[in-house]
Amino acid sequence: MNASPSQPHPAEWPETDGLLPAVERDLPTGRHQLHKERLMARIHEDLDTTAVAGPARTGTPSPRRPFLRRAVLLPVAACALAGAVLAGVGLGTGGDPGGADDLGTGPALTTTIGAADPGGVVQLLDRISLAARENAVPPARAGQFVYIESKVAGTHVRTVNGKTSVVSDALDTRRSWKSPDGRRGWLIDQAHKDGITLDSKVAPYLNAPSYDYLAALPADPDALLKKIYTETAGHGPGPDAEAFTTIGDLLLESYPPAGLSAALYKAAAKIPGVVQVNDAVDAAGRHGVAVARFEEKSGLRTEWIFDNASFAFLGQRTVQVQGTSGDGLIRPGTVVYTHAVTARAIVDGMKQAPSHPA
Repeated sequence: MNASPSQPHPAEWPETDGLLPAVERDLPTGRHQLHKERLMARIHEDLDTTAVAGPARTGTPSPRRPFLRRAVLLPVAACALAGAVLAGVGLGTGGDPGGADDLGTGPALTTTIGAADPGGVVQLLDRISLAARENAVPPARAGQFVYIESKVAGTHVRTVNGKTSVVSDALDTRRSWKSPDGRRGWLIDQAHKDGITLDSKVAPYLNAPSYDYLAALPADPDALLKKIYTETAGHGPGPDAEAFTTIGDLLLESYPPAGLSAALYKAAAKIPGVVQVNDAVDAAGRHGVAVARFEEKSGLRTEWIFDNASFAFLGQRTVQVQGTSGDGLIRPGTVVYTHAVTARAIVDGMKQAPSHPA
């Protein structure tokens, strides 16, 4: 299909010494980074609250600890529901993202399941790669910030007064700023309308990259894919699924240099199970052609959506296409998660909006 029989399966490549371990992830594509940012925000909130209240008395637990534990357990809950998103990020109602202001008050977002075609996906990714290479990405210097604005939405199972149902949350606008080295950051979303810091002392790595980290990654598709398989070995539902998820996260929550984006698309073409879907729609309502992969264990298909004419990356979504999840309540045609990138730019200051977003 899209993997050459003369080449070894990417998962069979030998491991490389000295690489950082991957982060455990069983969430649909794109959700890992959002959970990481939300958890980081909760940690900063906890530290701020502790600083205001002063040190806790002996034997008295921190008042913020249960809140932090809920943030940590979100991925576990999502795994138990076989991919059903339980976190509160926005979503629309019915087939039209947007609407309700309160979280979890709308009916489940649904869609028509598009037919998957494995035949032309390699050629499609070649065209997408070529378009990405020709689309120059401005370099980010020290003191500047990578700005990303997105529309995000999710579906979850909710129980109220003993009655369980599937609901979708109001569409949420996320705006993030990150320094090129990944040390400084700021996030504005539905849960943090006034914003919260994303400052970090953790060195960037594959599952939590900075702009500088991405710029240093190999631009050769084979070397890049080998690194991805090696660093994500043993995580997720399988090596191919995790490689596809990792590339999707890099496309969704970062601003890769043009050469790296092109290499990522070329690398994705080598992952077994990748197919083309002729029509998909992102959280902003934009239709496009999709590069997708179905995961049999969960019945979920993750779709990267591209503009039909320019092949620009629009966003991605995860759809239940077979079986059910969430105690059987999330059925085929349910959009479990959707994410549209509406702006990306390099800006000169934290909280600064770009004048000409990409």
